[in-house]
Amino acid sequence: MKAKKIIVLLVVLSTGLSSFVSKETGVRNLVTEYKTNPIGIDIQKPRLSWQLQSDEKNVLQTAYEIRVAGSKEEVLLGKNLIWSTGKIESDQSVNVVYEGPELKSMSRVYWQVRIWDHKRRVSRWSEPAFWEMGILDKALWTANYIAMNDITSEKKSHPSQYFRTEFKTKKAIRSARVQATSLGLYELYLNGQKVGDELFTPGFTSYHNRLQYQTYDVTEMLKDNNAIGAIVGDGWYRGNIGWMGDYAHYGKQLALLVQLQITYIDGTSETVITNKDWKASYGPILESDMYNGEKYDARLEMTGWSKHGFDDSAWQQVEILNHSKDILVAPQGPPVKAIEEIKPKELIITPKGETVLDLGQNIVGWARMKIQGPKGHKVTLKFAEVLDKDGNFYTKNLRAAKATDSYILKGKGEEVFEPHFTFHGFRYIQVIDFPGDLKLENITGIVVHSDIAPTGSFSTSDPMINQLQSNIQWGQRGNFLDIPTDCPQRDERAGWTGDAQVFSMTAAFNFEVATFYTKWLKDLALDQHDNGLVPNVIPDILSRAKGVAAKGGATGWADAAVIIPWTVYQSYGDKRILEEQYSSMKGWVDYMAWQSGEDYLWNNSKHWHWGDWLAYDANSPAYNGSVTEKDLIATAYAYYSTTLFSKIASVLGKYDDANKYADLAKNIKEAFVQEYITPNGRLVSHTQTAYAMALSFDLIPEHLIEKSASYLAQDVKRFGHLTTGFLGTPLLCKTLSKIGRDDLAFMLLNRKEFPSWLYPITMGATTIWERWDTQKPDGTIIEGMNSFNHYSYGAIGEWLYTHVGGLRTDPENPGYKHIIFDPHPGGGLTLANTEFNSLYGKIQSNWKIKDSLFEYEIRIPPNTTATVTLPGAKTENLMIDNQMGKMIKQKNVTKNVDGLQLKLGSGNYTFTYPVSDLNSVLNH
Repeated sequence: MKAKKIIVLLVVLSTGLSSFVSKETGVRNLVTEYKTNPIGIDIQKPRLSWQLQSDEKNVLQTAYEIRVAGSKEEVLLGKNLIWSTGKIESDQSVNVVYEGPELKSMSRVYWQVRIWDHKRRVSRWSEPAFWEMGILDKALWTANYIAMNDITSEKKSHPSQYFRTEFKTKKAIRSARVQATSLGLYELYLNGQKVGDELFTPGFTSYHNRLQYQTYDVTEMLKDNNAIGAIVGDGWYRGNIGWMGDYAHYGKQLALLVQLQITYIDGTSETVITNKDWKASYGPILESDMYNGEKYDARLEMTGWSKHGFDDSAWQQVEILNHSKDILVAPQGPPVKAIEEIKPKELIITPKGETVLDLGQNIVGWARMKIQGPKGHKVTLKFAEVLDKDGNFYTKNLRAAKATDSYILKGKGEEVFEPHFTFHGFRYIQVIDFPGDLKLENITGIVVHSDIAPTGSFSTSDPMINQLQSNIQWGQRGNFLDIPTDCPQRDERAGWTGDAQVFSMTAAFNFEVATFYTKWLKDLALDQHDNGLVPNVIPDILSRAKGVAAKGGATGWADAAVIIPWTVYQSYGDKRILEEQYSSMKGWVDYMAWQSGEDYLWNNSKHWHWGDWLAYDANSPAYNGSVTEKDLIATAYAYYSTTLFSKIASVLGKYDDANKYADLAKNIKEAFVQEYITPNGRLVSHTQTAYAMALSFDLIPEHLIEKSASYLAQDVKRFGHLTTGFLGTPLLCKTLSKIGRDDLAFMLLNRKEFPSWLYPITMGATTIWERWDTQKPDGTIIEGMNSFNHYSYGAIGEWLYTHVGGLRTDPENPGYKHIIFDPHPGGGLTLANTEFNSLYGKIQSNWKIKDSLFEYEIRIPPNTTATVTLPGAKTENLMIDNQMGKMIKQKNVTKNVDGLQLKLGSGNYTFTYPVSDLNSVLNH
């Protein structure tokens, strides 16, 4: 069946609908590199963005002026400016590149912006914002890496290390900044207080190639007499990593690097650095393992160890470690933080007699425990995602991960325990040997993930679909912990590229992920092989492993190198990520062309692919799991990524490459058609994934589209459910809608029986499962590779936002500069509310059916425009903002009973018309 096409009526609203008096257009929400007042950045030409604020409709920026100065006072007065753009005729308000003089290390600059609107009115200058540079000149790193004499690759967790020194200040301080990093994970302390609220610093990167350092403002923390200290644990650097028991993957010795720059009011400065004068010791953290948990003996606490005057005579002298400082970089991604606290909902005594607390939500983080008891008493906390079918604590799906924290009391009143360098994926907490009566208030669940700002929300009239959306977002929270992990609970937690790729657009709706992906993609490029092959996981922790998982270069997985930069560009209008990842993208596309050879087809016998991983009812062994031919999938992805890369080259003005790879894509498509499609439009792999992929990627010749679409629809109807895996599932509902079969797409969405998106919810799921049948209807749990928090199948969220909610980007005007509103009621839903906080401001797309009327409310932020499709609407029945449609000015009008399309400027609009008009489209 051919896709339904809505013939449109192009209209513009009369000025009468927007002639009310409004406030002056203002400027707000100034950000630098997506961040508010960042410090310690190392981007010499940062990008500046702002939002317009106005109550008027049709507001556009026609010009802007930016000014930058070295102090807040100077920028407010417009004096001694470092850089001024003057008036620039432009509507650009997002990612405007700073083109002023090169800035010096650790310098802070302030900036303001004002704009001219569509009526040539100039706004007031915005409130000042600032950014502050980090260490740009590597020669300014005078600190040394310091370490304990503790070199080991022994396959076990090691005690965390404590470092300290003391120093004095005798003059009034203007400012103080400390830069810190470590080989391992660190926590920094100054005068007894933890510096900052970031966790798992310095973060997980391709450690051989780059090591992040953090910058902190510690001006208010300094005294006359000071002590600075740090705790360093194994973390990803030296600890247990991957599911093969690998330790010390990046190095055998932990180290600390700290540099504190103090600037006094009189203009002089002083630097405190890690050097041979520092002392080191072990302490109460006996073990701290990412997978296995933390062992903490409070009896070994060293009271006041990070305060001035502490007796460290028993501590050992540190040694200087020769390690590169050329690889030091400032972070671009968001830091990991403790985001939320959750109190247990219930205390359970299981049939086995276990004492278990239920948080009611599967989270990632740890438990804070308040406890009081005798000295030397040991309390153990174990973590699990589920209870088994008998109601007992279940941990088999964690495989080798022990997920256990233990605490030995010091016996001095109430004690509080939180681990330092570990995290768990869990809903249930088993508490063993708690002294006295355990109460709900003794335990708090601490939710930990990258500090990605929530941007999107989607809700409907169906509580189960709302729970699905909640599960998708909780799955993203739990797995966006500095890298996009596949799962947060078992002995894996790796940055699988395939999971990240299929989920990337859904991720960009739910949370602000531009900087998160920017950071991760840099490591992808660094770990990419010279021949262009992209490892299966980033950072590449499998480089020393054997077996299929270590090979890399699997299509659908490695294509993250091309698809995710394109997603970021589409979602944020971020052209720089395309520029910075260009060589990486080209490398992967060239690698595919090389592997495919002269016939442009992949041959799985020569190269490993995961295929449509974990497809329903796959009848092959687990590590060969796909019912769709892998060569077909690989060739389809080769075409898709090559086509995208050609578009990217064109966006960047690289027209020779654009033409070259467009030709390559054409050849791949011709080979695909010849090899995998019969003259009657049937694919050699007669599966939902094969058809969804071929139709979605535009691989079907035009004269065969109707027949291939019919095969897909027939297959879905025959099964009555989906049969797709990791690669097919994100495309299935999108493709059914593309071919005009919303009825089947909504059928799949609403299905509650296995396999479906809602089935896990009937089983109590609060996150997305790894498998369709992770837990059977009788409560049986699949053993082995099985996760209750695996976001891949949550990629249905993209279809919910873009199709059901009707909110999507315009590929020709990315980043929501021009917004597409195109709602699709169906599936028995009576309302759908969609919101997204774009770089331009809040966007809304809310529809409901009530009292025989279809009502559609939208919000278009200032300095954007939109195309709005009203399915089934007729001008004679349409009301806009409670006024009849006759108030619409006719312009380039084409009338048709199938619908209307409006070109609109910014503002809030409400459209109302009879449901009977809408039904003419729904029943088509």
